[in-house]
Formats: sequence, structure tokens, C-alpha cells
Amino acid sequence: MDLNKVMIIGRLTKDPEGRATPAGQSVCSFSLATNRVYTDAQGQKQDKAEFHNIVAWGKLADICTQYLVKGKRIYIEGRLQTRDWVGQDGVRRYSTEVIAENMIMLDGPSGSGGGARESAPPHDSAPFGQSQQGPSDEERTIEEIPF
Repeated sequence: MDLNKVMIIGRLTKDPEGRATPAGQSVCSFSLATNRVYTDAQGQKQDKAEFHNIVAWGKLADICTQYLVKGKRIYIEGRLQTRDWVGQDGVRRYSTEVIAENMIMLDGPSGSGGGARESAPPHDSAPFGQSQQGPSDEERTIEEIPF
């Protein structure tokens, strides 16, 4: 059995680019930056950034295009895929991308970290949008949706 599974937590380097194929299928592409902090052989602290190209299709592409913005911290789960093509100069080129299968937004509405679930009181086990006293008649805004 083979396994091609990628899990990445990082920040968007720019706003996602959403478009549609000629057949009408939604596709969204964006880049995530991940950082690795380590100590080198000389004892100096080093910070290395990696950049990952992400492609989402279908409903997930629509969600990414609508809700993601540069700087947001997200979790992406998917698989690696390598494309190849011949450039205008006749040289064969390769690009490895993460094909997203799942996405979770990790920042809160203000972009400062912590999702809606993390901001709830620790002992409140009521469903989202309800306090332990009962359901609320208040309207909810898009920033309060926990996904």
C-alpha cells in the first residue's frame, strides 16, 4: 500500500487566486509559508522559510477564494502532485504542488490567532451559538462561523 499525504500549517503569502476551468469547475491556487527554527552547528539560532504551492478544486476552491486572505494561518491536508511542461524556451519544467483535500482556518476573525471554538469558556460544552442558559435570538455574523 502506498501513501501520499501532506499536512501543513502556515500563513498565506498572498490572496488566493480563484478561477474556473473551461468546463466550469472551480479551482483556487495560493501559496503557504512555513517556518522552521533550529540551532546550527555554531550554536546560532536560524529561521528558514519554505513556500508551498497549494491548489484546491470544487467546493473547497470556492471556500478558499471567498474566505482566505494574505497572512491568514491555515491548516491544509492533501496530497503531493508534480506537473511537467515544456517552456517557450524548449526546456522541460517541473512544479510540485499540494492538492488540497481539507482546509481549516486557524485564525480568528481579527486574524490574531485562535478560532471561535478556542475563544469559548473552557467549561461551556453547549453547541456553537448557544449558551448554557438556552438558545440566543441574536443574529450571527460571518466572523462567528467556526470553520
